[in-house]
Amino acid sequence: MPLNAISKIMFLFAGHALCDYPLQGDFLARGKNHKAPIPGIPWQHCLVAHALIHAGMVYLVTASIWFALAELVIHCATDYAKCNGNIDFQEDQFVHYTCKLLWAIL
Repeated sequence: MPLNAISKIMFLFAGHALCDYPLQGDFLARGKNHKAPIPGIPWQHCLVAHALIHAGMVYLVTASIWFALAELVIHCATDYAKCNGNIDFQEDQFVHYTCKLLWAIL
């Protein structure tokens, strides 16, 4: 049965919390930071792995490869900007949740 927009928002928000906290873990959280990478671990791999977890969740909820790919790109760019000091944690989360709202509404 297809999900309505409210159900999608709920699942996307819950999925975001799951992907950004327990599924990210300390390794990806530290490893994705290009300003202070883990020695011997390419930060790009960690950043993309984290964003892929989010993209996979978006795909599971929306069944849209386009939303999943957009999530992958936007999540990478947003987290890179946060690690770079261009945006803070609140702005990072605002972008992520706004994307989730957009995927649910579209």
